[in-house]
Amino acid sequence: MARTDRLFRLLHAMRVLPAPVTAARLAEETGVSLRSIYRDIDGLRAAGARIDGERGYGYRLVEDPALPPQTFDRLEIEALVLGLAEVGRMGDPALATAAASVLAKVAATLPDRSEQHLMHAVSHVYRFRERYAPAVDMGTIREGCWAERAVAIRYRDRDGTATARTILPLAIVYLEDRMAVLAWCCLREAFRMFIADRIASVEATPASFRPRRAALLRDYLAELSAGRRTSQTA
Repeated sequence: MARTDRLFRLLHAMRVLPAPVTAARLAEETGVSLRSIYRDIDGLRAAGARIDGERGYGYRLVEDPALPPQTFDRLEIEALVLGLAEVGRMGDPALATAAASVLAKVAATLPDRSEQHLMHAVSHVYRFRERYAPAVDMGTIREGCWAERAVAIRYRDRDGTATARTILPLAIVYLEDRMAVLAWCCLREAFRMFIADRIASVEATPASFRPRRAALLRDYLAELSAGRRTSQTA
């Protein structure tokens, strides 16, 4: 691994892991030796990073020179913490991990006083159960949206009938109590909303529909706004 990549991974690990984080934990997270961790921490300090701690105790990244300083007022910090906390409790493990990573990166760029506001925000989210519980990993569908590639799904409709579908995924939406995929259904040749917890399996395909996603999504949203029957739930 190139030293630059290794240093970026070390900085990211120090942003995300609870401080103080031991060298052994950093070595496990980044996949390098303890000796490399000690050497890289010395190198980061020499480059201007403020890293508190020492061997045998643990380390805390006080200021990260790799990111520009951020300025948020206290209410903006509350909004940021609340929004990311809600994402973390929606029931999508990948998004929960990403939300924690974003919060750690932002904290690393804040002045000390603002960082304290973030760490001790008064706004919190508590849920006794995950808000959404999709039956499959949504990562493949999310990647299909990003890459504008069709995905093959096995789906159970509102009557419990199982069908195999190829869809052009356009967006993932979070409704009041369920997650859904907005898509063009190649079987029905129409826009459909697929409820995530009715999707039994999902598989990527090589079929591309680029660059049509933005236009298709715009048309679908227009149909939803107009309340047209063709925009029904599958």
